[in-house]
Amino acid sequence: MDVVDARTRSRMMAGIQSKNTKPEMAVRKVAHALGYRYRLHRRDLPGTPDLAFSRFRAVIQVHGCFWHRHEGCRFCTTPASNVEFWQKKFRRNVERDGKAEVALAAKGWRMMVVWECQARDAAFIETGLRRFLGEPRQEIIANDTPVSPPKTA
Repeated sequence: MDVVDARTRSRMMAGIQSKNTKPEMAVRKVAHALGYRYRLHRRDLPGTPDLAFSRFRAVIQVHGCFWHRHEGCRFCTTPASNVEFWQKKFRRNVERDGKAEVALAAKGWRMMVVWECQARDAAFIETGLRRFLGEPRQEIIANDTPVSPPKTA
């Protein structure tokens, strides 16, 4: 049984955003601070990725743990009422995510998923972005002179 009435639950569910969520904004903030530039919600790419890095042919999807079923996460719960509906809904979400990833790969794009619970840790996001995209091509030093980063072996 639900803890709120149907009208309240409907209002709550209608208020859930798909764009500009807190986790997405956290990832965008770190990416921008590192010097990466991106486009948001590119509808010409499969799955309408949250961040698209054209230079790297890479995208980042910021997934909510509840909606996209982050296995083992404490936020990945299933409502007790109307279980069959929710299981079907979650299954469709996961299938859609998989199809988008395959379609992106077919177009030559790489995809990284950042889960809602991971987006709470800026250091984790930074490490993941650096690994996924590599270091930004240029760093700006104090006098605003562009300097290429040192080559690593």
